Amino acid sequence: MCFGQDYRCERLAILKSGRRHRPIDREAAETIAAQGLAFLAEDGRRFARFLALTGLDVGDVRAHAGTPALLAAVLEHLAGDESLLLVFAANSQVAPETIAQALAVLQRADGRDRSE
Repeated sequence: MCFGQDYRCERLAILKSGRRHRPIDREAAETIAAQGLAFLAEDGRRFARFLALTGLDVGDVRAHAGTPALLAAVLEHLAGDESLLLVFAANSQVAPETIAQALAVLQRADGRDRSE
């Protein structure tokens, strides 16, 4: 039984209904990740935590901002913290499942396909 705005319940309802999200292309994945980077950068504490956990510095982010590797790192960071993921998803009006799809697309583009 589900109560309130429980994300897991919403996901279960989608799976049970058979509705699927359309696959996204690389351009859409890059756009979502760029939004994720902006989301992190707009809050000093969020951005500092991202840098600390990834081992990157501001120079690395500037130098590699458009690369699949950095964009995937942004989405991996967001996906690794459910509450942060849900806040980003709500702010960007993108379903968490779509963010996961975007991550998979960018990992493939970076040569890190997790399905193999």
